[in-house]
Amino acid sequence: MTDVTVKTPGAPHTPDGPGAPGALGVSGGSGIHGNGRAARLRGELRAVHALVHRDLLRLAGQRTHTALMLLHPMLYLLVLGGGLAALIPRSSLGVGYQAYLFPGMLMMTVQTPAIMVGIRLITDRQSGYLRELLMAPVSRATLLLGHCAGGTMTATVQGAVLLGLAGTVGLPYDPVLLVLLLAGMILASFTITALALALAVTLRRAETFHTLLGLIMMPLLFLSGGFFPLHTLPGWAHTLAAANPLAYAVDLLRRCVTHRVPDQQAATGIEWAGRQPPLPLEAGLLLATGLLALLWAARRFNRPE
Repeated sequence: MTDVTVKTPGAPHTPDGPGAPGALGVSGGSGIHGNGRAARLRGELRAVHALVHRDLLRLAGQRTHTALMLLHPMLYLLVLGGGLAALIPRSSLGVGYQAYLFPGMLMMTVQTPAIMVGIRLITDRQSGYLRELLMAPVSRATLLLGHCAGGTMTATVQGAVLLGLAGTVGLPYDPVLLVLLLAGMILASFTITALALALAVTLRRAETFHTLLGLIMMPLLFLSGGFFPLHTLPGWAHTLAAANPLAYAVDLLRRCVTHRVPDQQAATGIEWAGRQPPLPLEAGLLLATGLLALLWAARRFNRPE
């Protein structure tokens, strides 16, 4: 069987090889050929790796675009947070406003690149590039998993850049704290990416996707507790916040800070019947939401185009 090569849109068709950035990297002779499960698994994993590599190359090649996406949460953190810090008393939040805002800005940083994965899936379908991917000798579920892994990786990388500002808001550069925040961002990035893909496989037009995101993303962000404590919201909004995945992600990051820096005891976030759910339960709910969204997306994606 001959090797299968998939090129990125607008790039010249190049043969497979270590330096071919657009190649899917699935070799029929060594990966898919034969009936062995191990050989097939290696081929599927190579396809996932190639899609993740493609997204990382795109991230490295679009430095201006990446910098602009990072600029938005940085301005919120340094300008808005710095301005409101003098107006909002520390006693009302338990911490300074910039330290309170920091987990929300981490979430804003990973949110945008994670959502972009859904937009790219729709544009790939419209341009015909997705049809080329589907010609590769791997399952559709593997291609969707590769998109999800690539989106999770790029979103986490951008969030990790913002971690460098932890010291400016009064947080220590504690290695354990940074690892906990990084793990929380990976989990949040995976969940948001999976939800974006579940939406993208349902919609056919990028314009509809953009419009729908404009209607739901800002309310979800404001109901996440990233900008102000959830207990200050009206009663009806508490129910919406309890069903908001972003609220659990922000609360997870904020409680990681509290776990390592006890004097940064911020106002509580999500509450069930007046009590905060355990931290592992919040992480489990985020993971379960992402897995269910990805499984549903894979089922929809398996339908013929």
